[in-house]
Amino acid sequence: MTAIQTLHILNKSPDHPRATRCLEMVAEEDCLLLIGGGVLLLATDNLPGISRVFALTQDLDARGLANLAGNVSAVDYAEMVSLSVQAQRVISW
Repeated sequence: MTAIQTLHILNKSPDHPRATRCLEMVAEEDCLLLIGGGVLLLATDNLPGISRVFALTQDLDARGLANLAGNVSAVDYAEMVSLSVQAQRVISW
């Protein structure tokens, strides 16, 4: 995997103002990790031009969204930690 400038961890539902702000801030060299209510974003078709998107498997399963992952990579907790370590900085939204 190429270097991650910033890992954006989104735990807010798509209608939350922080979710909107997060999506505005994700740059090309960044990654977006959806956890908690953030995985609901996958049901909205609202991932504009974000090439590296990950979602926590447990949260996808809990919300019945595992089949909506599409181009999103499902990760477990260990992989979430690995992403955090690879990133130069981490921002939680």
